[in-house]
Formats: sequence, structure tokens, C-alpha cells
Amino acid sequence: MKFLKPVTMLALVLAVASVSFTSCDSAEKAKKAAEEAAAKTADSLAKVAAEAQRVADSLAALPKSIAATAAGNPALGTLVSALGAAGLTSVFEGTTAYTVFAPTNDAFSAVQKTVDMLLKPDNKGKLTNVLKYHVVEGTFKAADLKDGQKLKTLQGEELTVKMKDGKVMINDAEVTSADVAVSNGVVHVISKVVVPKKM
Repeated sequence: MKFLKPVTMLALVLAVASVSFTSCDSAEKAKKAAEEAAAKTADSLAKVAAEAQRVADSLAALPKSIAATAAGNPALGTLVSALGAAGLTSVFEGTTAYTVFAPTNDAFSAVQKTVDMLLKPDNKGKLTNVLKYHVVEGTFKAADLKDGQKLKTLQGEELTVKMKDGKVMINDAEVTSADVAVSNGVVHVISKVVVPKKM
């Protein structure tokens, strides 16, 4: 009997130690599993954040509307002012595709007296006609323009495309920068203001 007691005690101690060791081992495994799960979650969140940033960057890189593109180009400031004065800015913010032959500030400066006259409130109709004479419905990139081609403008009259010495001309204005990408058509920057027969 005396011998059994120490054996029983030893067995009991070993059993408790085994349970404690198993319990410690289980706790370590649970802790490690929790750490791994937290790391996977953090990794997943980082990937989602990176994808969201990539999408945001892609959207920011998309071409802007004709109105926004013109407003962002300092060389087209006079055109932007004229569009605002004519109440046409919203037309070029929409989704309808247009080809715009956009005169530079220098082009407007070359006919400053005419510009000053057109910007007077009484001449809004004339200003609108001149601006619409620079716009064709649809998208006509440089590769689509052919010598002698006639393009009907929003004003109603036609522009004539000419190829001269390797240059693309719209009436007598040179296209100085072609195929400016916009979300609702295309913009070609031109060297002169083209004026319709009827204002």
C-alpha cells in the first residue's frame, strides 16, 4: 500500500504535468494561429487598399471632358472664357462626342478687336455662332482628316480640310497640336480663329 501511494502520486503528478503541457501547447498553437490569421487579414487589407489606389489612379488618368481639358490648358484660356460667356461650357462637359478645333490665346489675340466685340453681352448670338463654327459633331482624329474634306459644324456652315506642305489646315488655320485626348471626342489646337460667313 505504501508503495502504491508514491506510484499513484507519481502518476497523478505526471497526469497533471501532461495536461498542463498539452494545455500550454494548445495555447501556443492557438496564439500562433491567431497571429497567422491577423497577418493574413492585414495582407488582404493591404491588397484591397492597393487595388483601390490603382483604380483611383486609373480613373484620374482617364481623359477629361473637352471643357475640363480646355480649362486645364493655359494656352486655351481665352477659348474657355469665350465658352463661358456664350453659355456653352456645359455642352462640352457632357457625353456627346465632338471634334473641337481650338484656337490658342495667341490666335484670339490676333483678332482682339473682333474678340472684344464678340464678348459684349449684346453679341452673345454672334459669339455662339463663331464658337460653334469650331465644332463638329463626332470624333475626327487627324488620321480621319483628308485633303478637301468638308466638315459640317454645329453652326451650320462647313470647314474645309487642306493638306499643305505636310501640315493639316482647317480653312486657313494650321493644326498645331492634333488628337488631344478627351472623354467626349477629340481636340485639335489651331493657329487661327476661323470665322463663318454668317455670324
